[in-house]
Amino acid sequence: MKKLPPSGAGVFAKQFPEVWDAYESLGKACAESGPIDARTRRLIKLALSIGARSEGAVHSHARQAVEEGMTAEELRQIAALAITTLGFPAAMAGLSWINDVAKE
Repeated sequence: MKKLPPSGAGVFAKQFPEVWDAYESLGKACAESGPIDARTRRLIKLALSIGARSEGAVHSHARQAVEEGMTAEELRQIAALAITTLGFPAAMAGLSWINDVAKE
């Protein structure tokens, strides 16, 4: 059995497996549609998640980034970069969510 994501996404995946499979396929197609490497894609997705103020997505992408070998310092810089574009409150929310995961 494949590993399901934690929390709400995992519950959704169990309740709607066909929809989840289609969602995963779309994600794979988007990832493979251009020249951006996996590491850069992960950092972009983390930044987009901060911009969307999605706590769950920030947790997910930060956790995956750590599993992929990225440092807490790298992830925290994403939050710092958000200050001038998204504002201090959004950046601090993102930093808080990154710190929930990246405890280096």
